[in-house]
Formats: sequence, C-alpha cells, structure tokens
Amino acid sequence: MQIAFAGHGLDRADHIRADPGALAKLRARSDARLLLLDGLSPVLTEGGRLSWGDLGDAGEAVFLGLEGDTPLFAAVPGEGDDRPAYLQRPNWEAIALLPARELALYGGARSLVDWHARHRFCAKCGAGTVLAKGGWQRDCPACQAQHFPRTDPVAIMLVEHEGALLLGRGRNFPERRFSALAGFVEPGETIEQAVAREVWEEAGVAARDVSYVASQPWPFPSQLMIGCHAYADSAELTVDYSELADARWFTRDEVAEAMRLGEQSPTFLPPPPQAIAHHLLVWWLEKSA
Repeated sequence: MQIAFAGHGLDRADHIRADPGALAKLRARSDARLLLLDGLSPVLTEGGRLSWGDLGDAGEAVFLGLEGDTPLFAAVPGEGDDRPAYLQRPNWEAIALLPARELALYGGARSLVDWHARHRFCAKCGAGTVLAKGGWQRDCPACQAQHFPRTDPVAIMLVEHEGALLLGRGRNFPERRFSALAGFVEPGETIEQAVAREVWEEAGVAARDVSYVASQPWPFPSQLMIGCHAYADSAELTVDYSELADARWFTRDEVAEAMRLGEQSPTFLPPPPQAIAHHLLVWWLEKSA
C-alpha cells in the first residue's frame, strides 16, 4: 500500500535551488508551470487532476522541482492556514479525487507555500523576510538570519495487548471514528520516549518495546507522522478525557471487520485511507494473520 502524500518523484534539483541565475532562467522559460491553488486548496480539472498554468508574474513562487525537464512552481498565497485536517473539509473532498502521485505533489507544495505565508517576518528581529534558495529558505536582510521550512515530528502508534489494539477517538472526530493514538515529539526526547509518554498521558497505559513501522508527510499544516508499534502489559485504561473522547481495546476480528466494511462497519469507523493510521492497521492485520 502506498502511503498518501509521499512519493511524488520530482527531481528536487538542490543544485539549481542554490543558483539564483539558474532559477531565474527556469522562471523565464515558456514551459515553466505553476500549480493552480485556491488559497491552499487544489484546483482540479474535470478529470480530478491537478491544474497547471503559466508562471507569468506569480510574485513569490516556490520552485518545487523538475518533472523530467519541466520546471514546476507554486505561488505563495496571501495567507497561510495552520488548522488541522478535520477543519478543512473542502480540501479533503478535493484530495480524495487525486491520484497518489499528484496527491504527494500537492501535499509537498501545500506545506511549503503555507510555511512561507506564515513566516514573512523574522523570528529573531521581527523584520520582513525574503524568499531564498528557490523557496526552500527565507532570509532576513536586517539581521542576516536564515529560516528554513518547518516540519513537526508526530509519533502515531498502535499499542497491542494480548492480540488486541488500543485505539482512541479524538474529541473532534466524527462519531464512532477510532484511530491510532498520536502526539508531538517534544524537545529532548526520542521517538520511543514520545510513544511511551503519549500513551501514558492519554490512556494511562505503560507502553514498551516500541518499534518503527513507517512514516508519512502530513500537510496540515506540515508534520512528519512517525508510525510505531508498541506492547502493553496491562489492558487497564485511565483515559484523559481532555485529550480523547474515548479509548478502547479492539480485537483482531473487530479491526478486520472495520477495515473490510469501512464506513459501513457496525463496530467502529476506521481512519480514512489517506491517513497513516489506516496503513498501520493494514500492516498490523497482515502481521498478525
């Protein structure tokens, strides 16, 4: 299963990013293409594909990379949007139509231009910043500080006890939707420590033997979801209801039924296919078969 938002296959062409003259020549080419966005939402063709236009006078434009020999760009919008995915339903309706590679291309572009829109001023001195290195950096002319696109690491984990999985329902989830527990990796801790801490804080369960499974870039606004698996020695839960609406153990048969029936499942609604939690559940079912 291909993980959503990953694997667009563009040549990121870092050697060109660092060469202002080469970038200027790319921007001037007649075949340079601009990803069309409505704010941060993709503009789709009638066939459900990404739309591209002429670069023209796009103002601040990020160099996404080369598709073959064709340079691709995306313009920085007037405003960013750091709301989580569940508050961006129009975006979800659009991206559900995109083929995997185009979804990955859109996700990377969205994260990057959103970061630029929300970081127009220097965090060190407060002066206005300018786009640099083809959009993979912002520089402060006032104090010479350099700023780089931010990606926040998030641990997301399946916790297993005697063949059952611990899943939670976020406070903003639709009714009956359960998914893997997750939380930001905090300064000064490893991924393994973040997994153990988050599981303890949210569900009161001590997690051990943490192992890495897979990762996913998540562009709402810009996170790296680090998928893990862990074991628990006890099934006793102490749910933090300020963090979760609910948390429960589900048997393998219940997870398999939910994944097979999707939105029609009477047991619980599984995470959508675009989420790494969906991939983790598929992985776990195959592992435990």
